[in-house]
Amino acid sequence: MSETKGTALITGASSGIGAIYADRLARQGYDLILVARSADKLDKVATEIKQRTGRKVETVPADLANAGHLLAIEALLANDPSITLLVNNAGVGSTAPLLEADVNTMSAMIWLNVDALMRLSYAAVPAFVARGRGTIVNIASVVAVAPELLNGVYGGTKAFVLAFSQSLHRELAGTGVHVQVVLPGATATDFWDVAGTPVDHLPAEIVMPADELVDAALVGLERGEFVTIPGLHDLARWDAFEADRQALSGILSTSTPATRYRAAPQFEIQS
Repeated sequence: MSETKGTALITGASSGIGAIYADRLARQGYDLILVARSADKLDKVATEIKQRTGRKVETVPADLANAGHLLAIEALLANDPSITLLVNNAGVGSTAPLLEADVNTMSAMIWLNVDALMRLSYAAVPAFVARGRGTIVNIASVVAVAPELLNGVYGGTKAFVLAFSQSLHRELAGTGVHVQVVLPGATATDFWDVAGTPVDHLPAEIVMPADELVDAALVGLERGEFVTIPGLHDLARWDAFEADRQALSGILSTSTPATRYRAAPQFEIQS
């Protein structure tokens, strides 16, 4: 076994993108802590990875929608000095129109996609900063910048992931802690079955195989990218968007309202 790069903790690791991250990171020399709800699926993934790579793989069955389970993972991130990489991959989506979606299901989505990701990041960051190294990978979505494409609450949760990552990226500059946010487009996983639209109902030309998505994201990570959008072929489009966003942010707060919002003068009619 080669020398370890530390331990990567991956949420949502029992299938799809999370399981592929586990395989690829083990091949790169990471030991693993795999977190997901299904103990059986986790064990299967762990066994296969250990056989292929010889890496140390620990499984922690946990439902991040359960406050007690989430606290246990937070404690693990805060107290295990071997952890050098957190992949916040666990999440759920919906393709239902906003007003046709069950509001309790929407609240549960916000808890998993927003609260759990935020709390795990809060647990990991102080430990990473104290050691002067560490990496957080947050899996967002292209709907972070195009929320009209799918369910609005889902888009809102992924917009949070992007905004939260942007803030972390700025605050952690110079600490030795790297933040990457990944914006996948449509990806061939069981996400779509759970979300309500089977992936084979989508146009094939917009769906990326999950292994290619993860491999591309890891190339972006190796290159030190903050934002990685595997499906965007013309990077200049994102660079222009980001430059405009940052320029706009500097002129949004002023001491007086814009001229267009000033009330029109009232003229008194003379008799």
